[in-house]
Amino acid sequence: MNQSLTYIHPEAIIGENVTIDPFVSIQKNVTIGDGTWIGSNVTIMEGARIGKNCKIFPGAVISAIPQDLKYNGENTTAEIGDNTTIREFVSINKGTTEKYKTVVGKNCLIMAYAHVAHDCILGDNIILANSVNLAGHVTIEDYAILEGMAAVGQFLTIGAHSFVAGGTLVRKNVPPFTKAAREPISYVGINSVGLRRRGFTENHIRQIEDIYRILFVRGLSTSNALAQIESEIPSSPIKDQILSFVKNSKEGIMKGIGRNV
Repeated sequence: MNQSLTYIHPEAIIGENVTIDPFVSIQKNVTIGDGTWIGSNVTIMEGARIGKNCKIFPGAVISAIPQDLKYNGENTTAEIGDNTTIREFVSINKGTTEKYKTVVGKNCLIMAYAHVAHDCILGDNIILANSVNLAGHVTIEDYAILEGMAAVGQFLTIGAHSFVAGGTLVRKNVPPFTKAAREPISYVGINSVGLRRRGFTENHIRQIEDIYRILFVRGLSTSNALAQIESEIPSSPIKDQILSFVKNSKEGIMKGIGRNV
């Protein structure tokens, strides 16, 4: 580390074996975990909490103040979990007083030019591809993948193990285990490839398919579909997870096949 080319505030807490390249700026009230690499021209602003063994590539800006006119200088944070990679020119804003933090979980990959706005909560093992944009207060659950240039509106939730196609405008919640695409955003199947890679059995996948066939393919209203799922599908943690997601989706869920009018 060339101290003459790098600024580190004396109150920043830097772990062991951290590599900081030239032209990096690290402000006060920052914590960086052991073994993390900070590439050149990265700006880490007040309130950043960066875990162990992370990689932050050149040009990224972590914990800038929210792009929210209601923000009034409160003490908030942007938290990044262990083993997460932040690629070139990613911006991650810290939280506002509503949640007080923005969170990116462990083992995530946030690709170049992605933006994670204030109060977003991202789980573990998530991939945001190039130029994905998240508005404020978005929740993304574990193992979700968003392809390049997808854009997610504020207060929405992307369910666990789901897959959102590139360029999709996400205006409704995306239930777990599904694939989402088209305009307006619609169900296009379940994420069977990703599920098999993560060890889901064929019985698990078949039950997920059966649930979403009722919810998205039969042309039923959401309330009638939920009633049929309750009566026709055997009890399981997967069933409970899907039903809980749909029932708690105040902003509504994406449309089913043939229901985009």
